[in-house]
Amino acid sequence: MSDSDTTGTTANAGPRGSSSPAAVLAPLDDRLTDLVALYEDLHRHPELGFQETRTAAEAARRLTDCGYDVTTGIAGTGVVGVLRNGPGPVVLLRADMDALPVTENSGLDYASTVPGRMHACGHDVHVTCLLGAADLLAAGRDHWSGTLIALFQPAEEVGSGARAMIDAGLYSKNLVPTPDVVLAQHVAPFGAGLIAYCPGPCMAAADSLEITFHGTGGHGSRPETTIDPILMAASFVQRVQSVVAREVAPKDQAVVTVGSFHAGDTANVIPDRAVVRLSVRTFDETVRTAVLAAIDRIARAEAAASGADRAPDTEVLDSFPVTVNDATTLREVNEQFTELFGEQRLFAYGPATGSEDAGLLATAAGAPLYYWWLGGWDPEEFRTALAAGRLAQDIPSNHSPHFVPVVRPTLTTGVEALTAAALNRLAPAAADATDATETAIPRG
Repeated sequence: MSDSDTTGTTANAGPRGSSSPAAVLAPLDDRLTDLVALYEDLHRHPELGFQETRTAAEAARRLTDCGYDVTTGIAGTGVVGVLRNGPGPVVLLRADMDALPVTENSGLDYASTVPGRMHACGHDVHVTCLLGAADLLAAGRDHWSGTLIALFQPAEEVGSGARAMIDAGLYSKNLVPTPDVVLAQHVAPFGAGLIAYCPGPCMAAADSLEITFHGTGGHGSRPETTIDPILMAASFVQRVQSVVAREVAPKDQAVVTVGSFHAGDTANVIPDRAVVRLSVRTFDETVRTAVLAAIDRIARAEAAASGADRAPDTEVLDSFPVTVNDATTLREVNEQFTELFGEQRLFAYGPATGSEDAGLLATAAGAPLYYWWLGGWDPEEFRTALAAGRLAQDIPSNHSPHFVPVVRPTLTTGVEALTAAALNRLAPAAADATDATETAIPRG
């Protein structure tokens, strides 16, 4: 979400659904073979941000078959399906679709067939789980009342997909009704079958910057005739690490990572510029502002110290806001999760320094958000690595060329979680509400 924290608000999220998800989830076993085939097909055919044409077409086809009113081409490849099912809250379920420019190294028989492209962050899982939940909720519409939105978002990895869909008129042009709540999940490298949650700020704001240092090029044998931008930028790379170490209080969190450094083409020529790209992660707007200002200050100071005639140029490549979970929605949906999965499969987790743009969909609607993590790794491998204190070494993280979630129970749990969360926010159908009331009334 953006700077405005919606924690503690309930907006118009509606009554907590009183009908059990069991009846709606009953057909899931019969649909698993098809969902597994869908997931493996999506994994074989990854598409980068704003290029998800094949994935979007499959999502649209399946939503149409389930009876949703479907709109395609939002911000290029975005897809929404709307299922109106009587009076009640409007619930938006979101999945991101884009892959990464990563070469897969999994050895699986359904590995990526696209060179240099891979679903290394599990968005193929997200799409599959949402399509599975959308199918079950459509088939089980006799058990709930309200409006369901299934949203398939492009370009999460570059931080611009949600904003692009909003700017394209997602709400302002009534492509979907304004949601009363936004729900989303993300597969993560812990044991499959588990669900993790984090109250309040749960994922960091992220700012990606490109800083161009300007010097004066010349012959490598005569450095005195030049202003060396490589030395300038290298000094910046070292000094900028002092921002977190010396300018951020220990109680606060921040990460500054330089991930790219480009300068020159040959050994004996000093170039006239050096380009550095870096990523900044923060959880607090005051800290974010201070860190970005410190980075700019250091870049300018290093240029001045080198005698550069021109100050560095800084370009913001992308920006994600802090993702903030609504306290009431989290608590009530977690009660549903506990009833469905049991307490042993649900656990609290600290804020992640990764970033997300799902919160923008909630902020733009003035709605609460709940965003949880879905375990995707082989449970036995995870337990073994955890016991040995080797999680970082033995369990691949998101964006790794080895990150491929196990199909089961990851897909099963993901479909169940989205379905149960939606039912928790939707109103119960009239018959279900009557049955629940009659059950609660003591008989004489």
